[in-house]
Amino acid sequence: MMNTVLAIRHRILQLCDERNMTINRLANLSAVPPSSVKNILYGKSQNPKIVTIKLLCDVLGITLGEFFDTKEFDDLEQEIK
Repeated sequence: MMNTVLAIRHRILQLCDERNMTINRLANLSAVPPSSVKNILYGKSQNPKIVTIKLLCDVLGITLGEFFDTKEFDDLEQEIK
């Protein structure tokens, strides 16, 4: 089962792959410290800030809506039970 953090990680990697962009390039262009991006990707950041994701989206040329508009996010189970 995928949780929100894994879905975010997967989406960032997917978008970078589609654009032939490295994680370091994404970080540098977005002014987000590479360590912050890597913390999201490697699961150290369990609550990535929406502002950080917005900065990444700006570089990737998409909106926040487009970032989250995937089946993976639609299929997430409720995390508070």
